[in-house]
Amino acid sequence: MGDKIRQLLIELRLKGMQEVLDRELAAAEKKGEAPGEVLYRLLCQELAYRQQRSMHYRINHAKIPWDWTLKTFPFDKQPGVKKSQIMSLEGLTFIDRAENIIFIGKPGTGKSGLAIGLLRTALINGYRGRFYNAQDLLDELYASLADRSTSKLIKRLCNYPIMVIDELGYLTLKPEQINAFFKLMGERYGKASTIITTNLDYPDWYELFQRKSLVDALLDRLKHRCITININGPSLRAPTPKNDTHPPPQPQ
Repeated sequence: MGDKIRQLLIELRLKGMQEVLDRELAAAEKKGEAPGEVLYRLLCQELAYRQQRSMHYRINHAKIPWDWTLKTFPFDKQPGVKKSQIMSLEGLTFIDRAENIIFIGKPGTGKSGLAIGLLRTALINGYRGRFYNAQDLLDELYASLADRSTSKLIKRLCNYPIMVIDELGYLTLKPEQINAFFKLMGERYGKASTIITTNLDYPDWYELFQRKSLVDALLDRLKHRCITININGPSLRAPTPKNDTHPPPQPQ
């Protein structure tokens, strides 16, 4: 009977149950358990297996460049960040409300570490998401103009409940890139959460994008559904004292 069950599991592609079948059948025989109890445990194992596989897929697909988490962030070394505020965001209710988060601070203050930590938390909890360096995103949007696939790309990006756009700073931008970026942000407004890290305060965005009317519209939407976190603290890239045994902090 064990061989017959195993063959059925293979044909049904129930890999989680395949991995524990022999163990569960041996335990059931030893304890004299009812078939229903064995089946329940097998189904629980299959569910756990699929959830784990799904989580690993979401994390790999998100293209996160560093294995940072909120637990590894050196809050004790960054007085410019309120740990209680970040931990409240860890509840992820901002995603359900389709709110944005903007981290503003000088290079090295921990903006990227916090953004990636929140994204990873969301992925672990079942949300689909994507990490982008700002320049890479703008270049991808620009490249899509060549084969007229911009609308398809923006639609795909809008399907992510959470997206991180990292290092929005003084970039070299073409007018077409600016238009596509504003289109993307307009489509995500009120539907999905975007986390942006930048070393530019809001007034400096006008110099970056060079389009006052469009920047006015963008900031109006961002600030309407937005949590702005200004990090006024030291760089975490400062050299670690020789007598300090703590691991090096996260950059950016």
